Amino acid sequence: MIGHTLGGRYELLARVGGGGMALVYKARDLLLNRFVAVKVLRQQFTHDDDFIKRFRREAQAAASLSHPNIVSIYDVGQVDDTHYIVMEFVDGANLNEIIRERAPLQADEAVKIAAKICDALEHAHHNQIIHRDIKPHNILIGNNGHVKVTDFGIARAVTSSTITQTGSVIGSVHYFSPEHAKGVAAGEKSDLYSLGIVLYQMLTGRLPFLGESPISVALKHLQEPFEQPRLVNPYIPQSVENIILRAMRKNPQERYQSAKEMQRDLETCMRPDRLNEPVWTYDSDDENEQDKTKVVPAIRPDMRNTIEAPAIKASSAEERWNDDDLEQGKRRWVMPTVLGIIAVVLIGVLIWAVTLLKGVTNEDIEVPSVIGKERQEAIEILTRAGFQIVDPIKYEEVDDEEKYGKVIDQSKKDVVAKEGSPIELTVGKEKELPPMPALTGLQYDAAVSQLQAMGVNPNNILSVERHNESELGTVLDQIPQPEAKFDPTSATTKITLVVSKGEEAFPMPDLIGKLENEAKAMIERENLVLQEVFREPSYSTPKDEVFKQFPANKDEMVTPKTKVQIWVSSGFPADALEKKLEVTVSPAVEGQPSDIQILYSDATGDNIVNVSKRISSTTSFPVKLILSPDKTGLIIIMRDGVFLKSEPVYYDDRNIPASTSPDPDPGDPGDGEPPVDEHIEDYSDHDGDGGDAGQ
Repeated sequence: MIGHTLGGRYELLARVGGGGMALVYKARDLLLNRFVAVKVLRQQFTHDDDFIKRFRREAQAAASLSHPNIVSIYDVGQVDDTHYIVMEFVDGANLNEIIRERAPLQADEAVKIAAKICDALEHAHHNQIIHRDIKPHNILIGNNGHVKVTDFGIARAVTSSTITQTGSVIGSVHYFSPEHAKGVAAGEKSDLYSLGIVLYQMLTGRLPFLGESPISVALKHLQEPFEQPRLVNPYIPQSVENIILRAMRKNPQERYQSAKEMQRDLETCMRPDRLNEPVWTYDSDDENEQDKTKVVPAIRPDMRNTIEAPAIKASSAEERWNDDDLEQGKRRWVMPTVLGIIAVVLIGVLIWAVTLLKGVTNEDIEVPSVIGKERQEAIEILTRAGFQIVDPIKYEEVDDEEKYGKVIDQSKKDVVAKEGSPIELTVGKEKELPPMPALTGLQYDAAVSQLQAMGVNPNNILSVERHNESELGTVLDQIPQPEAKFDPTSATTKITLVVSKGEEAFPMPDLIGKLENEAKAMIERENLVLQEVFREPSYSTPKDEVFKQFPANKDEMVTPKTKVQIWVSSGFPADALEKKLEVTVSPAVEGQPSDIQILYSDATGDNIVNVSKRISSTTSFPVKLILSPDKTGLIIIMRDGVFLKSEPVYYDDRNIPASTSPDPDPGDPGDGEPPVDEHIEDYSDHDGDGGDAGQ
């Protein structure tokens, strides 16, 4: 039924338990968006109208209870032949599972659990509701430690025919009170007897009465004493054992008079002054009868005035009955004792007859194989074949999803057995796997450490790198996704982490020599961020051109959004001096071509070519120099690739001749031609008055 929605409201998510009468599912209430438990009756009960009526009536009565230690019932409904009860979902385990795993429990833990059950029973009894099926299976312990009693009123709905069915009723015979076993109406003290057995089982890890059949167990409740708890577990305080001894008296009148009284005893029994108190005995337990058990007959309404409850007190109490009171009390019990003996004899005859009949009719029959069958289908097959199912059914975790909820093993397979023989079933269940943790946003090493702490083999962790704006090594995505169930210890579990390797890098563009606006456009186009522009004077860079960039130079690798700073020339410094000169040069032979080259050095650079030209006659060329106070300018003249002349140019006007003549060409001595003068003429305005200083 997993995946079905009952009543258009309760979506069944997973099966979490069940017994002979019903299956319990974890479900989501779609209307209120909360988890609930839905108990669905088994099909074999859906056609018993009398059972259904009583079941619904008792479930509705139980819904009226409101107590922190009682599972709340929210709704009762029916869809076609499916009858269900909606109740509070308790995330934890039932007490039976805890006993199987950890029994015997520590005395203080068992006492606390029993006290909370008492508190729940007191509330129910105050509202005239008797549980009638107190057993560990019906006590839920939440992961937060809260104790919750469930299935109030359900046991009363069971018809007499269900005593032969598998499931909770047969399983409950171990917790029957004597009056319940005799078929007498069970009252509040019957719940206290069952609670005494639960406390016994928590502290010893065993049941007080065991037998080969439910009837034999019921007879032991009626006739036989149980082994005292401290003989099984000597670490049980005497005060705690006394509570069990009193709660499990066979005569209801000799037990606690109410759940509240038993609760008060539980709340004080672990006090240091009570731990070693004397063994509790009932006054009628004399030396000759202390090991005998009185069989109490059913108490009819017409006997209420003739049967009085004997007084109960510890052997350490100061007051005792006198002999007359004792004899009078014994006389009151003569008739009930006789009637009880007659009842036991009749039951024994009945058992003998049933056993004889079964011996005649039982035959060896082949046990059907139900391995691979759904749990309920397997139960029905074996039941129809005449076999009984051992309760509780065992569950084992399996890896194969196909085996969830199916029988994976059975006792007495491939053999023949007597009709009515018990068959033990083992059903596969899903592993209780942890959820995948959320790893996105963590650094890769931290994510791997967290997975290894859960038992994941590091070889099963795969990483995939991807460019991303996140910090290098950050986990961007994961497979499986967070909250998905996974098996950390399985060799087949593979986990993939998508990890950022930062943003993709690219070469830094060259901004040097670009105008400011051009540089800004390039920065924006490359998805970089212009952080700041610095303006500084420069001899070497023209105004508004970039002469420096930071933090990366041309072709160094950068990533998007990298912040960039640039330095832009604001022009020459204030102390820069501009000098304009005119250089006159003649060819080697007038009228014949010569290659002339004029170079200069100034504050802007060295050996800068100003003129490179072929001339055939004397020609003048303008030259402009930028001088600084700490650097002297220089003009160099080359003719036909041969050095001809050099002339320094000073920052001030001192030592600058108006004109200069080169030395005679050593290659043309006495050629009879007049020499050609190459001279440099300064026509700059040194004083800023527009004059031709230095000429």
